[in-house]
Amino acid sequence: MADRNAPVLSTRALNRATMERQLLLRRTSVPVRDAISRLVGLQAQNTRPPYFQLFSRLEDFDPAALSALMESREVVRIVSLRSTIHTHTAEDALTLRPLVQPARDRELNMFRSGLVGVDLDRLASRARELVEERPRTMKELREELLPHWPDADPRALAVAARCRLPLVQVTPRGLWGRSGQVSLTTAEHWLDTPPRPAASPDATVLRYLGAFGPASVKDMQTWAGLTRMREVFERLRHTLLTFRDDSGVELFDLPEAPRPDPDIPAPPRFLPEFDNILLGHADRRRVIPPAYKGRNGVGNQSYGTVLADGFLAALWRLDETRDMATVTVQALGELGPATREEITREAVEMLTVMSPAPAHDVRFATFVDFGD
Repeated sequence: MADRNAPVLSTRALNRATMERQLLLRRTSVPVRDAISRLVGLQAQNTRPPYFQLFSRLEDFDPAALSALMESREVVRIVSLRSTIHTHTAEDALTLRPLVQPARDRELNMFRSGLVGVDLDRLASRARELVEERPRTMKELREELLPHWPDADPRALAVAARCRLPLVQVTPRGLWGRSGQVSLTTAEHWLDTPPRPAASPDATVLRYLGAFGPASVKDMQTWAGLTRMREVFERLRHTLLTFRDDSGVELFDLPEAPRPDPDIPAPPRFLPEFDNILLGHADRRRVIPPAYKGRNGVGNQSYGTVLADGFLAALWRLDETRDMATVTVQALGELGPATREEITREAVEMLTVMSPAPAHDVRFATFVDFGD
């Protein structure tokens, strides 16, 4: 039963707690693989964001370190949380993917009209044979599956295979400084391991709170793309602390988790599009001020964001040529001289590590075209 006398945590207190757990209050020296596990994966709709996420969180980050983990198959790209692509450790790819299968089933339901008469078990079996024979693109899957079900929607056939099977994107896709089309095989085949049982919902809630807490049931459901998690939280209630936010919503947390002083300084951080700290809660006021709600993206498109004092304060874009890398920052509100100077220093450090161009420039603009 909810404790209506639970302590209230201000938005700023929630911000600092989440920033600390997201490794954004100070960079840490943990190995790349451990950071990915601690954060329960990195949103990876595009190939470069995971590298920028790690730069903002780890000391002396070298993009080659993440590339090496992908090449050694210790880390993979797979559709998981919220039915979106994440960079996960091999263990999480094998266990989180079956946990969130209900979300993939809901996605598949949207394509049912194109799958009339299709035996989905048979389709999954045939698709597995194809992608384990050699990695296939979605186009190749459509072309191979259509002769078996000529009356079906070709796109729906490939989507069904992607929803029913734990498909990973094989390298060189996702490697730093390299390119490659999206080619897919099963996680079990790529990782040379048998299927694993789904991660425990209880353990996953605890991991979520460790990376995103304090948080509500709805926050966790939004992050995972799952429903009906209330009973899990209730089962764990006796092991957790409870709080309330300033709207009265009940929040859960691990007893030993850090909850820093709300006044502790938070340095500027450049985050790529789709960073999980912006997507890990239903109520995102702990990072996105209400006045800036919706300003960090349009529809399914997300922009690079700058946090100042822990909160969304600006958008940014990186333009690169062989000779010059330029970061353009568009402030969403007034930035004082000291904050602009701190943002500039952070941008220069980012360019030094993340761009091969020999010259760097940082600009502040009142309008930036983020449509490219």
